[in-house]
Amino acid sequence: MRIHLITVGLATAITSPVVAEIRPDARTFRELYKELVETNTTLSAGSCTIAAERMAKRLEAVGFSDSDIQQFSVPEHPREGGLVATLGGTDPHAKAILLLAHLDVVEAKREDWTRDPFVLVEENGYFYGRGSSDDKAQGAIFTDTMIRLKQAKSRLRRPLKLALTCGEETGGAFNGAEWLATKHKDWIDAEFALNEGSIGIRDAAGKPVSLGMQAGEKVSQDFRIEAVNPGGHSSRPRPDNAIYSLATALVHVAQYQFPVQFSDTTRAYFLEMAKLTGGEVGAAMTRLLVDPKDNAANATVSKDAIFHSMLRTTCVATLLDGGHAANALPQRAGANINCRMFPGDPIANVRARLVKAIDNPAISVKPVGVVSPTPPPPPLTPLVYGTAKAMAAKHFPGVPMLPAMSTGATDGRFLNAAGIATYGVPGRFSDPDGNGVHGLNERKSVAGLYAERDYLFELIGANASSK
Repeated sequence: MRIHLITVGLATAITSPVVAEIRPDARTFRELYKELVETNTTLSAGSCTIAAERMAKRLEAVGFSDSDIQQFSVPEHPREGGLVATLGGTDPHAKAILLLAHLDVVEAKREDWTRDPFVLVEENGYFYGRGSSDDKAQGAIFTDTMIRLKQAKSRLRRPLKLALTCGEETGGAFNGAEWLATKHKDWIDAEFALNEGSIGIRDAAGKPVSLGMQAGEKVSQDFRIEAVNPGGHSSRPRPDNAIYSLATALVHVAQYQFPVQFSDTTRAYFLEMAKLTGGEVGAAMTRLLVDPKDNAANATVSKDAIFHSMLRTTCVATLLDGGHAANALPQRAGANINCRMFPGDPIANVRARLVKAIDNPAISVKPVGVVSPTPPPPPLTPLVYGTAKAMAAKHFPGVPMLPAMSTGATDGRFLNAAGIATYGVPGRFSDPDGNGVHGLNERKSVAGLYAERDYLFELIGANASSK
């Protein structure tokens, strides 16, 4: 889930790293986390397969057998492999709980970073490194949880499954979660899955403001809109210029606003956010919940880009091309329109609305690439949401939990489409500036990481013990 970005001052001077004192049980976890962060898993130069192999060795070291661990890759993408590991339950009829995390990370250039992005540095109360937050913190916590439960000989009712995959950050590359969901669903089939995608927020002083639990996410789909024309010599202009036709179509797309929609998740989110926000905006949220067609309330709430995106499907132009010579009338002009569908909003409906907004039968509107699934959001059940909320009250007292819909997309979209309800778990807090995720000098709060580990360990145990 995207968060508000507010610039805060950070010390840029390099100081000697100081490693905080940690509990004895967390030392092995820190080593595991360090190993994962320091394994380069970028698409350009890294290997998710090596990261998966290293995590498999840690699982094997505490007693997981060859039959418990399935490492996988495909010949076309040997460096983009992953693993699935299973910890058995006591009830042979109980469905598993799946823990999903991605191993791959966004590219990071050493010359741009203050520190080496693939060396874990603990400094000023933060862990620095590419993937230190997204998503190797959660991958390390989930792997560590499987290890701790195995070592303790825990007898949980439900099996636990761990899936560490590649491709979440690299569109067009091999995606392990999609491959598992479509080719080997039996390896990962579960009652529900716990995944990334939900973020709690801290204020500028570091105080937790809210926790989030993601249920539903917007899925991306590109459309190609195109104008074609016989063209001709530029010395003899004609009124039906392909570039002009495309420009007019783009203005119409820019001016069109998809209607307000609510799911159970976003309705609950805006209900709580109205109370936290208060004032004119909070009142507008309340009115919009009563009447989604209240244009004045919509205008007030939608001034915030995050709220605007959470309320509807959005489409925006991202790429342009046109013409073939400086002295010729264009024969073709096109644009890429990137749409983020509200969960459950079908591709056909989005295309139809774009066609209506453009209002020119000469402009073609076609989906690009594989048509993305747009599954409805998973339900906020007492088992999933109720348990998470009860555990949060213990670990983060006084911090409200808000249901959340991610305006971006995670690998959860593949699992939800395959019928495995997938949720972004709480426990992670982000600073107002986003902690450098996908950007420079990515960092993760040291204290926050250990608190998240404690919370998720207890939450996962409670989920796996449930009826």
